[in-house]
Amino acid sequence: MLDNNQLLRFTTAGSVDDGKSTLIGRLLYDSKSIFEDQLQAIENTSKKKGHDGVDLALFTDGLKDEREQGITIDVAYRYFTTPKRKFIIADTPGHIQYTRNMVTGASTANAAIILVDARHGVIEQTKRHSFIASLLQIPHVIVCINKMDLVDYSEEAYNKVINQFEEFASKLLVQDIRFIPISALDGDNVVNRSKNMDWYQGAPLLHTLETMHISSDINKVDARFPVQTVLRPQSESHRDYRGYAGRVASGVFRVGDDITVMPSGFTSIIKSIDVYEDALSEAYAPMSVSMTLEDDIDISRGDMIVRSNNKPEASQDIEVMLCWLHNNPAKPRAKYSIRHTSNEQKAMIKEVVYKIDIESLGRNTEDKDLNMNDISKVKIRTTKPLMTDSYRENRTTGSIILVDDATHETVAAGMIV
Repeated sequence: MLDNNQLLRFTTAGSVDDGKSTLIGRLLYDSKSIFEDQLQAIENTSKKKGHDGVDLALFTDGLKDEREQGITIDVAYRYFTTPKRKFIIADTPGHIQYTRNMVTGASTANAAIILVDARHGVIEQTKRHSFIASLLQIPHVIVCINKMDLVDYSEEAYNKVINQFEEFASKLLVQDIRFIPISALDGDNVVNRSKNMDWYQGAPLLHTLETMHISSDINKVDARFPVQTVLRPQSESHRDYRGYAGRVASGVFRVGDDITVMPSGFTSIIKSIDVYEDALSEAYAPMSVSMTLEDDIDISRGDMIVRSNNKPEASQDIEVMLCWLHNNPAKPRAKYSIRHTSNEQKAMIKEVVYKIDIESLGRNTEDKDLNMNDISKVKIRTTKPLMTDSYRENRTTGSIILVDDATHETVAAGMIV
Protein backbone atom coordinates (compact mmCIF):
# COMPACT_ATOMS: atom_id res chain seq x y z
CA MET A 1 0.00 0.00 0.00
CA LEU A 2 1.26 3.47 -0.84
CA ASP A 3 2.06 5.37 2.32
CA ASN A 4 -0.13 8.44 2.22
CA ASN A 5 2.84 10.61 3.14
CA GLN A 6 4.41 9.77 -0.24
CA LEU A 7 1.51 11.14 -2.31
CA LEU A 8 1.03 14.89 -2.41
CA ARG A 9 -1.96 16.42 -4.20
CA PHE A 10 -1.60 20.08 -4.98
CA THR A 11 -3.63 22.61 -6.89
CA THR A 12 -2.38 25.62 -8.81
CA ALA A 13 -4.29 28.88 -8.99
CA GLY A 14 -3.67 32.37 -10.21
CA SER A 15 -4.96 34.97 -12.60
CA VAL A 16 -5.19 34.22 -16.31
CA ASP A 17 -1.69 35.18 -17.44
CA ASP A 18 0.25 34.61 -14.24
CA GLY A 19 2.05 31.62 -15.78
CA LYS A 20 0.48 28.58 -14.07
CA SER A 21 0.72 26.31 -17.08
CA THR A 22 4.32 27.43 -17.71
CA LEU A 23 5.19 26.69 -14.08
CA ILE A 24 3.74 23.17 -14.24
CA GLY A 25 5.47 22.63 -17.60
CA ARG A 26 8.75 23.75 -16.01
CA LEU A 27 8.24 21.38 -13.04
CA LEU A 28 7.59 18.44 -15.38
CA TYR A 29 10.40 19.42 -17.78
CA ASP A 30 13.14 20.07 -15.24
CA SER A 31 12.24 17.04 -13.09
CA LYS A 32 12.41 14.93 -16.31
CA SER A 33 8.81 13.72 -15.94
CA ILE A 34 7.84 14.00 -19.62
CA PHE A 35 7.83 11.19 -22.17
CA GLU A 36 10.07 11.59 -25.22
CA ASP A 37 7.15 11.52 -27.68
CA GLN A 38 5.27 14.20 -25.68
CA LEU A 39 8.37 16.34 -25.69
CA GLN A 40 8.82 15.87 -29.45
CA ALA A 41 5.18 16.79 -30.17
CA ILE A 42 5.43 19.93 -28.06
CA GLU A 43 8.75 20.98 -29.61
CA ASN A 44 7.10 20.67 -33.04
CA THR A 45 4.07 22.73 -31.96
CA SER A 46 6.34 25.37 -30.40
CA LYS A 47 8.29 25.66 -33.69
CA LYS A 48 5.06 26.01 -35.68
CA LYS A 49 4.01 28.85 -33.38
CA GLY A 50 7.33 30.56 -33.99
CA HIS A 51 8.77 30.17 -30.46
CA ASP A 52 12.54 30.00 -30.03
CA GLY A 53 12.50 27.30 -27.35
CA VAL A 54 9.90 24.88 -25.98
CA ASP A 55 6.58 26.47 -24.99
CA LEU A 56 6.27 24.83 -21.56
CA ALA A 57 2.60 25.81 -21.15
CA LEU A 58 1.65 23.31 -23.86
CA PHE A 59 2.41 20.40 -21.49
CA THR A 60 -0.71 21.17 -19.48
CA ASP A 61 -3.12 22.94 -21.82
CA GLY A 62 -4.78 19.79 -23.09
CA LEU A 63 -8.07 21.14 -24.42
CA LYS A 64 -8.01 22.40 -28.01
CA ASP A 65 -9.70 25.70 -27.06
CA GLU A 66 -7.02 26.28 -24.46
CA ARG A 67 -4.15 25.58 -26.81
CA GLU A 68 -5.53 28.02 -29.35
CA GLN A 69 -6.15 30.76 -26.80
CA GLY A 70 -3.28 29.85 -24.45
CA ILE A 71 -5.58 29.70 -21.40
CA THR A 72 -6.75 26.96 -19.01
CA ILE A 73 -10.50 26.31 -18.86
CA ASP A 74 -11.11 22.93 -17.24
CA VAL A 75 -9.30 21.29 -14.33
CA ALA A 76 -6.37 19.43 -15.88
CA TYR A 77 -4.91 16.64 -13.74
CA ARG A 78 -1.24 15.78 -14.18
CA TYR A 79 0.82 13.08 -12.48
CA PHE A 80 4.55 13.00 -11.93
CA THR A 81 7.03 11.25 -9.67
CA THR A 82 10.39 12.10 -8.17
CA PRO A 83 12.52 9.69 -6.10
CA LYS A 84 11.02 11.23 -2.93
CA ARG A 85 7.32 11.53 -3.74
CA LYS A 86 4.41 10.98 -6.10
CA PHE A 87 2.43 14.07 -7.12
CA ILE A 88 -1.03 14.77 -8.51
CA ILE A 89 -1.48 18.31 -9.84
CA ALA A 90 -4.91 19.88 -10.33
CA ASP A 91 -4.31 22.81 -12.68
CA THR A 92 -7.36 25.05 -12.19
CA PRO A 93 -8.58 27.95 -14.34
CA GLY A 94 -7.89 31.60 -13.58
CA HIS A 95 -11.10 33.21 -14.87
CA ILE A 96 -13.81 34.44 -12.49
CA GLN A 97 -16.48 32.35 -14.24
CA TYR A 98 -14.61 29.12 -13.42
CA THR A 99 -14.75 29.44 -9.62
CA ARG A 100 -16.52 26.05 -9.47
CA ASN A 101 -13.57 24.37 -11.24
CA MET A 102 -11.21 25.65 -8.58
CA VAL A 103 -13.51 24.27 -5.85
CA THR A 104 -13.58 20.78 -7.40
CA GLY A 105 -9.85 20.79 -8.20
CA ALA A 106 -8.82 21.96 -4.74
CA SER A 107 -11.21 19.92 -2.59
CA THR A 108 -8.77 17.03 -2.05
CA ALA A 109 -5.51 19.00 -2.19
CA ASN A 110 -2.84 18.97 0.54
CA ALA A 111 -1.34 22.20 -0.80
CA ALA A 112 -2.24 25.13 -3.03
CA ILE A 113 0.27 26.99 -5.17
CA ILE A 114 -0.99 30.53 -5.75
CA LEU A 115 0.83 32.43 -8.47
CA VAL A 116 1.27 36.17 -8.24
CA ASP A 117 2.78 38.29 -11.01
CA ALA A 118 5.68 40.21 -9.41
CA ARG A 119 4.78 43.29 -11.52
CA HIS A 120 1.10 43.43 -10.51
CA GLY A 121 1.20 42.15 -6.92
CA VAL A 122 -1.90 40.89 -5.09
CA ILE A 123 -4.99 41.41 -7.29
CA GLU A 124 -8.69 40.46 -6.98
CA GLN A 125 -8.10 36.96 -8.38
CA THR A 126 -5.28 36.33 -5.88
CA LYS A 127 -7.67 37.20 -3.06
CA ARG A 128 -10.45 35.10 -4.55
CA HIS A 129 -8.27 32.01 -4.93
CA SER A 130 -6.72 32.45 -1.49
CA PHE A 131 -10.20 32.74 0.01
CA ILE A 132 -11.33 29.52 -1.69
CA ALA A 133 -8.14 27.76 -0.50
CA SER A 134 -8.97 28.94 3.03
CA LEU A 135 -12.64 27.92 2.69
CA LEU A 136 -11.58 24.43 1.53
CA GLN A 137 -9.17 24.23 4.49
CA ILE A 138 -6.15 23.47 2.32
CA PRO A 139 -3.47 23.09 5.01
CA HIS A 140 -0.49 24.51 3.08
CA VAL A 141 -0.37 27.52 0.76
CA ILE A 142 2.72 28.31 -1.31
CA VAL A 143 2.69 31.79 -2.83
CA CYS A 144 4.94 31.72 -5.90
CA ILE A 145 5.89 35.26 -6.89
CA ASN A 146 6.46 34.72 -10.61
CA LYS A 147 8.08 36.70 -13.45
CA MET A 148 10.89 37.90 -11.19
CA ASP A 149 12.98 38.22 -14.38
CA LEU A 150 10.68 41.10 -15.44
CA VAL A 151 11.41 43.09 -12.26
CA ASP A 152 15.20 42.53 -12.48
CA TYR A 153 15.08 39.89 -9.70
CA SER A 154 14.41 42.67 -7.20
CA GLU A 155 14.21 41.63 -3.54
CA GLU A 156 12.27 44.82 -2.89
CA ALA A 157 9.54 43.83 -5.40
CA TYR A 158 9.37 40.37 -3.75
CA ASN A 159 9.00 41.82 -0.23
CA LYS A 160 6.32 44.22 -1.44
CA VAL A 161 4.14 41.31 -2.62
CA ILE A 162 4.73 39.43 0.67
CA ASN A 163 3.53 42.45 2.67
CA GLN A 164 0.42 42.82 0.46
CA PHE A 165 -0.44 39.12 0.77
CA GLU A 166 0.19 38.88 4.52
CA GLU A 167 -2.05 41.89 5.18
CA PHE A 168 -4.90 40.19 3.30
CA ALA A 169 -4.19 36.66 4.60
CA SER A 170 -4.52 37.72 8.24
CA LYS A 171 -8.32 37.38 7.70
CA LEU A 172 -8.02 33.82 6.34
CA LEU A 173 -7.82 30.45 8.08
CA VAL A 174 -4.58 29.08 6.62
CA GLN A 175 -2.11 27.34 8.93
CA ASP A 176 1.01 27.39 6.76
CA ILE A 177 1.92 30.05 4.15
CA ARG A 178 5.29 30.08 2.35
CA PHE A 179 6.69 32.50 -0.26
CA ILE A 180 9.07 31.64 -3.12
CA PRO A 181 10.38 34.09 -5.78
CA ILE A 182 10.45 32.30 -9.16
CA SER A 183 10.70 32.71 -12.90
CA ALA A 184 8.73 29.81 -14.41
CA LEU A 185 9.88 30.74 -17.91
CA ASP A 186 13.61 30.57 -17.06
CA GLY A 187 13.34 27.97 -14.30
CA ASP A 188 14.60 30.14 -11.42
CA ASN A 189 13.78 28.48 -8.04
CA VAL A 190 11.34 26.00 -9.62
CA VAL A 191 13.41 22.79 -9.61
CA ASN A 192 16.86 24.33 -9.41
CA ARG A 193 18.11 27.14 -7.20
CA SER A 194 18.31 30.54 -8.89
CA LYS A 195 21.71 32.11 -9.54
CA ASN A 196 19.95 35.44 -10.13
CA MET A 197 18.43 35.67 -6.63
CA ASP A 198 21.20 34.83 -4.17
CA TRP A 199 19.37 37.00 -1.62
CA TYR A 200 16.69 34.28 -1.32
CA GLN A 201 17.85 31.68 1.20
CA GLY A 202 14.83 29.34 1.07
CA ALA A 203 14.37 26.12 -0.90
CA PRO A 204 13.17 25.98 -4.54
CA LEU A 205 9.57 24.93 -5.20
CA LEU A 206 10.11 21.23 -5.97
CA HIS A 207 12.22 20.70 -2.83
CA THR A 208 9.50 22.44 -0.79
CA LEU A 209 6.84 20.11 -2.26
CA GLU A 210 9.01 17.02 -1.72
CA THR A 211 9.76 17.75 1.93
CA MET A 212 6.45 19.26 3.07
CA HIS A 213 5.11 17.34 6.08
CA ILE A 214 1.59 16.22 5.17
CA SER A 215 0.83 13.18 7.34
CA SER A 216 -0.27 15.55 10.12
CA ASP A 217 -3.05 16.87 7.83
CA ILE A 218 -5.12 13.70 8.30
CA ASN A 219 -7.50 13.66 11.27
CA LYS A 220 -6.10 10.86 13.47
CA VAL A 221 -8.38 11.54 16.45
CA ASP A 222 -11.95 10.99 15.24
CA ALA A 223 -12.31 7.36 14.15
CA ARG A 224 -14.90 7.19 11.34
CA PHE A 225 -15.63 4.16 9.12
CA PRO A 226 -18.49 4.65 6.61
CA VAL A 227 -19.71 1.19 5.55
CA GLN A 228 -19.79 0.72 1.77
CA THR A 229 -20.96 -2.88 1.57
CA VAL A 230 -21.46 -6.07 3.60
CA LEU A 231 -19.27 -9.06 2.62
CA ARG A 232 -20.85 -12.54 2.90
CA PRO A 233 -18.62 -14.83 0.79
CA GLN A 234 -20.21 -18.08 2.16
CA SER A 235 -17.29 -20.06 0.78
CA GLU A 236 -15.89 -23.25 2.34
CA SER A 237 -13.20 -21.31 4.23
CA HIS A 238 -15.45 -18.35 5.17
CA ARG A 239 -18.80 -20.00 5.80
CA ASP A 240 -19.98 -17.63 8.56
CA TYR A 241 -17.94 -14.57 7.60
CA ARG A 242 -19.82 -11.26 7.80
CA GLY A 243 -17.49 -8.35 7.11
CA TYR A 244 -18.29 -4.65 6.81
CA ALA A 245 -16.18 -3.19 4.01
CA GLY A 246 -15.27 0.43 3.35
CA ARG A 247 -12.52 3.01 3.60
CA VAL A 248 -11.41 4.49 6.91
CA ALA A 249 -12.33 8.19 6.63
CA SER A 250 -10.27 9.30 9.63
CA GLY A 251 -8.74 8.13 12.87
CA VAL A 252 -7.42 4.69 13.84
CA PHE A 253 -9.36 1.47 14.54
CA ARG A 254 -7.81 -1.43 16.46
CA VAL A 255 -8.95 -4.98 17.12
CA GLY A 256 -10.68 -4.98 20.52
CA ASP A 257 -11.97 -1.38 20.25
CA ASP A 258 -15.43 -0.61 21.63
CA ILE A 259 -17.48 0.71 18.71
CA THR A 260 -20.94 2.13 18.10
CA VAL A 261 -22.84 1.73 14.84
CA MET A 262 -24.64 4.91 13.78
CA PRO A 263 -27.41 5.90 13.39
CA SER A 264 -28.84 2.80 15.17
CA GLY A 265 -26.66 3.25 18.29
CA PHE A 266 -25.91 -0.50 18.69
CA THR A 267 -22.54 -1.22 20.32
CA SER A 268 -20.03 -4.02 19.83
CA ILE A 269 -16.28 -4.79 19.77
CA ILE A 270 -14.04 -5.09 16.69
CA LYS A 271 -13.25 -8.80 16.26
CA SER A 272 -10.96 -8.57 13.22
CA ILE A 273 -9.69 -6.17 10.55
CA ASP A 274 -8.99 -7.84 7.21
CA VAL A 275 -7.44 -6.91 3.86
CA TYR A 276 -7.60 -9.57 1.16
CA GLU A 277 -5.68 -12.53 2.64
CA ASP A 278 -4.22 -10.72 5.67
CA ALA A 279 -5.49 -9.89 9.15
CA LEU A 280 -4.37 -6.54 10.58
CA SER A 281 -4.18 -5.34 14.16
CA GLU A 282 -5.15 -1.78 13.20
CA ALA A 283 -6.45 0.32 10.30
CA TYR A 284 -6.13 4.05 9.70
CA ALA A 285 -7.15 6.58 7.05
CA PRO A 286 -7.23 6.17 4.06
CA MET A 287 -6.99 2.35 4.17
CA SER A 288 -9.73 0.19 2.61
CA VAL A 289 -10.51 -2.76 4.88
CA SER A 290 -13.21 -5.16 6.03
CA MET A 291 -14.15 -5.33 9.74
CA THR A 292 -15.92 -8.09 11.63
CA LEU A 293 -17.67 -7.49 14.97
CA GLU A 294 -18.22 -9.68 18.05
CA ASP A 295 -22.02 -9.27 17.78
CA ASP A 296 -24.48 -9.78 14.93
CA ILE A 297 -25.83 -6.31 14.16
CA ASP A 298 -27.94 -5.27 11.21
CA ILE A 299 -25.57 -2.92 9.37
CA SER A 300 -25.93 -1.72 5.78
CA ARG A 301 -24.36 0.71 3.32
CA GLY A 302 -24.49 4.29 4.63
CA ASP A 303 -24.14 3.32 8.30
CA MET A 304 -21.01 4.46 10.10
CA ILE A 305 -18.83 2.57 12.59
CA VAL A 306 -17.26 4.93 15.15
CA ARG A 307 -15.50 4.59 18.49
CA SER A 308 -18.02 4.62 21.33
CA ASN A 309 -16.29 7.44 23.23
CA ASN A 310 -16.05 9.73 20.18
CA LYS A 311 -19.16 10.08 18.01
CA PRO A 312 -20.02 12.42 15.15
CA GLU A 313 -23.20 14.47 15.24
CA ALA A 314 -26.25 12.69 13.81
CA SER A 315 -28.67 15.26 12.46
CA GLN A 316 -31.23 15.89 9.74
CA ASP A 317 -30.53 19.64 9.80
CA ILE A 318 -27.10 20.73 8.62
CA GLU A 319 -25.52 24.09 7.80
CA VAL A 320 -23.28 24.04 4.76
CA MET A 321 -21.04 26.41 2.79
CA LEU A 322 -22.28 25.48 -0.68
CA CYS A 323 -20.69 26.12 -4.07
CA TRP A 324 -23.31 25.92 -6.82
CA LEU A 325 -21.78 24.03 -9.78
CA HIS A 326 -24.63 23.78 -12.28
CA ASN A 327 -25.61 26.09 -15.15
CA ASN A 328 -29.23 26.02 -13.95
CA PRO A 329 -29.95 27.93 -10.72
CA ALA A 330 -31.19 26.18 -7.55
CA LYS A 331 -34.94 25.66 -7.44
CA PRO A 332 -36.63 26.92 -4.24
CA ARG A 333 -37.42 24.04 -1.85
CA ALA A 334 -36.65 21.48 -4.58
CA LYS A 335 -35.70 17.93 -3.59
CA TYR A 336 -32.15 16.76 -4.28
CA SER A 337 -30.17 13.65 -3.42
CA ILE A 338 -27.44 14.39 -0.88
CA ARG A 339 -24.34 12.18 -0.87
CA HIS A 340 -22.21 12.10 2.26
CA THR A 341 -19.47 9.43 2.54
CA SER A 342 -21.32 6.20 1.55
CA ASN A 343 -24.69 7.56 2.69
CA GLU A 344 -27.29 8.82 0.21
CA GLN A 345 -30.52 10.52 1.29
CA LYS A 346 -33.11 12.91 -0.12
CA ALA A 347 -32.63 16.53 0.92
CA MET A 348 -34.04 20.01 0.50
CA ILE A 349 -32.37 23.44 0.68
CA LYS A 350 -34.44 25.01 3.46
CA GLU A 351 -32.84 28.44 3.55
CA VAL A 352 -30.08 30.51 1.97
CA VAL A 353 -28.54 32.37 4.93
CA TYR A 354 -26.15 34.56 2.91
CA LYS A 355 -24.05 34.60 -0.25
CA ILE A 356 -20.36 35.45 -0.32
CA ASP A 357 -19.58 38.40 -2.56
CA ILE A 358 -16.51 36.97 -4.27
CA GLU A 359 -15.27 40.49 -5.17
CA SER A 360 -15.31 42.00 -1.68
CA LEU A 361 -15.51 38.71 0.31
CA GLY A 362 -18.41 40.34 2.20
CA ARG A 363 -21.74 38.66 3.03
CA ASN A 364 -24.84 39.42 0.98
CA THR A 365 -28.02 38.62 2.91
CA GLU A 366 -30.41 40.20 0.36
CA ASP A 367 -29.76 38.08 -2.74
CA LYS A 368 -30.97 34.50 -2.07
CA ASP A 369 -30.74 33.06 -5.62
CA LEU A 370 -28.12 30.35 -6.13
CA ASN A 371 -26.53 30.57 -9.58
CA MET A 372 -23.46 28.93 -11.08
CA ASN A 373 -20.21 29.65 -9.14
CA ASP A 374 -22.10 31.20 -6.20
CA ILE A 375 -20.71 30.35 -2.77
CA SER A 376 -23.26 30.64 0.01
CA LYS A 377 -24.16 29.45 3.49
CA VAL A 378 -27.35 27.36 3.41
CA LYS A 379 -29.50 25.24 5.72
CA ILE A 380 -30.29 21.75 4.40
CA ARG A 381 -32.88 19.27 5.72
CA THR A 382 -32.41 15.55 5.04
CA THR A 383 -34.96 12.71 5.22
CA LYS A 384 -32.75 10.66 7.61
CA PRO A 385 -29.88 11.70 9.89
CA LEU A 386 -26.37 12.11 8.47
CA MET A 387 -23.35 11.38 10.70
CA THR A 388 -21.30 14.53 10.23
CA ASP A 389 -18.27 16.40 11.54
CA SER A 390 -17.45 19.97 10.67
CA TYR A 391 -15.35 20.27 7.49
CA ARG A 392 -12.69 22.17 9.46
CA GLU A 393 -12.11 19.10 11.63
CA ASN A 394 -12.64 16.38 9.05
CA ARG A 395 -12.60 17.00 5.30
CA THR A 396 -14.03 13.54 4.51
CA THR A 397 -17.03 13.42 6.86
CA GLY A 398 -17.51 17.20 6.57
CA SER A 399 -18.21 17.32 2.83
CA ILE A 400 -21.34 16.65 0.80
CA ILE A 401 -22.54 16.85 -2.80
CA LEU A 402 -26.06 17.49 -4.08
CA VAL A 403 -27.33 15.58 -7.12
CA ASP A 404 -30.36 16.44 -9.27
CA ASP A 405 -32.67 13.39 -9.18
CA ALA A 406 -34.05 14.03 -12.66
CA THR A 407 -30.74 14.39 -14.54
CA HIS A 408 -28.34 12.65 -12.09
CA GLU A 409 -25.99 15.61 -12.48
CA THR A 410 -23.97 16.96 -9.53
CA VAL A 411 -25.34 20.45 -8.92
CA ALA A 412 -23.45 21.55 -5.78
CA ALA A 413 -20.58 20.70 -3.46
CA GLY A 414 -20.61 21.69 0.18
CA MET A 415 -18.52 21.98 3.34
CA ILE A 416 -20.40 21.36 6.61
CA VAL A 417 -19.98 24.29 9.00
